[in-house]
Amino acid sequence: MPKVGLKGKVAEDIRTIFNAPDREMAEAFLRKAVEKYSASASKLADWMEVDLPEGFTVFAFPKLHQRKLRTSNQLKSLSQEIKRRTRIVRVFPNEQSCLRLISALLMEVGEEWEYGKLYFDFESV
Repeated sequence: MPKVGLKGKVAEDIRTIFNAPDREMAEAFLRKAVEKYSASASKLADWMEVDLPEGFTVFAFPKLHQRKLRTSNQLKSLSQEIKRRTRIVRVFPNEQSCLRLISALLMEVGEEWEYGKLYFDFESV
């Protein structure tokens, strides 16, 4: 971010892009944002033009699933759970023991997703 004052405006523009109703509108919003920042923050504009379209694959999914796919809530909660579990142990004897704990946690979460909690219902689409 070239200026701290731009942070809120840039975040709002990116939200507008990804809250677009479809990919075409998102691309139009992206073009406007790139034009807006090309003079004042050229590196930011270049980054937006190159990297943001990678996230547009979310528009290929049904509307019902788009919000869940484009947020990082799941990743944040998983990261918090790993942090919580590793804090309990405090000191690991070696790196492998830490990896074993985290792997076990990830396997547990994977099984829950595979057999338990239903996050996406593709049958309703």
